Amino acid sequence: MAGDSRILMDHNMEIGVTPAQVKKLPKHLREAQISTERTHLISDPAKKPRQRYVQKDGKCNVHHGNVQETYRYLSDLFTTLVDLRWRLSLFIFTLVYIVNWLFFGFLWWLIALIRGDLVHADEEGWTPCVENLNSFVSAFLFSIETETTIGYGYRVITEKCPEGIILLLVQAILGSIVNAMMVGCMFVKISQPKNRAETLMFSHNAVISVRDNKMCLMFRVGDLRNSHIVEASIRAKLIRSQQTKEGEFIPLNQTDINIGFDTGDDRLFLVSPLIISHEINERSPFWEMTLTQMEKEEFEIVVILEGMVEATGMTCQARSSYLDTEVLWGYRFTPVLSLEKGFYEVDYNNFHEIYETNTPTCSAKELAAKLRDGPLLPQLSLLSPDPKTHSTFDALNRLSERDPLSPDEDKEERDSGGDRGETNGSAAALEDPPVADGLPD
Repeated sequence: MAGDSRILMDHNMEIGVTPAQVKKLPKHLREAQISTERTHLISDPAKKPRQRYVQKDGKCNVHHGNVQETYRYLSDLFTTLVDLRWRLSLFIFTLVYIVNWLFFGFLWWLIALIRGDLVHADEEGWTPCVENLNSFVSAFLFSIETETTIGYGYRVITEKCPEGIILLLVQAILGSIVNAMMVGCMFVKISQPKNRAETLMFSHNAVISVRDNKMCLMFRVGDLRNSHIVEASIRAKLIRSQQTKEGEFIPLNQTDINIGFDTGDDRLFLVSPLIISHEINERSPFWEMTLTQMEKEEFEIVVILEGMVEATGMTCQARSSYLDTEVLWGYRFTPVLSLEKGFYEVDYNNFHEIYETNTPTCSAKELAAKLRDGPLLPQLSLLSPDPKTHSTFDALNRLSERDPLSPDEDKEERDSGGDRGETNGSAAALEDPPVADGLPD
């Protein structure tokens, strides 16, 4: 037992964690370990795959069950027919026409049977209702010729048959209604803007990094076609379960994510790929969320791009989503736009590409508080963007991990300020940052 304890202490010393700290770690963090070249690090186990609310291709992963009032679908029959699958739509399309032709063919045969045309058709001086109609098959063919206005000229209605004339008028009117409805359904189904959404692209991942000294959540959208989306606008929703203060559990609660609604940045001129940015501020649901907290959260970000198709004028909507595992902290998107001779070129090979950038692991609220202290703000723009170099963000991460000084330690810290000069405690924790060439001292 003593040997095992000694080995455990050596292992803890190697990774820089005290035994007391190990006991405070959650169980799932203490169990999973990975090896690196120089040390052993405690790693988070991979999250279990979670069901999506909206698929990456935009399909909503929701099924409606136990619907009792199914008659409501028949009250909007046209939309019901349009929403059917293609194989079922083609089957209904064919079935409606065949049943219609058979029904009126039966009526024409019934008139011929009642008038005696089937028996006396070959007699001289007999005037039938429809010439050359002597069986149900010929009546069915006459029904098709009447409704489709083919008119071969072999079978024709005579003027001595008033009931036949009335039936002809009824079939012509009802046939036009059936044609309008079925052809209209097929036309709308073919020209549905859902197919236009196939050429609207969303990046595979969303990223979080710093823009203009503010933490931002970003993703990229693009349009592959040369015909543009008119009046394009974009919005985003945060989907996660929530429990109220009263104890009510709300599954899949939807929260708006502001991506420029108040400034008009949500309206896009989507000629080339654009990076959509959500500033993480006081009204953002990610305001107090650190990197560690985000890795433990379970949420989904649904993004919706809407606009009118330039060629047809119909409204098009494209959707996608990002799970919590698809939101990467500390990355930016690789540029895709380059200037060529006489035009701009978009390289879609880099559309989904990202690169790592130096980003603090603290929350946006903590970052804003530290930047308001003053000395950190002017140094942010002087730092190298290389994530491997030391920067202010590294110091911010260390500052967020430091324990606050006691009053006695704080007094002793101020008494020893002669060695440090006039800088405050936050700035004193920083190492000398690299200063850009050409800037005054």
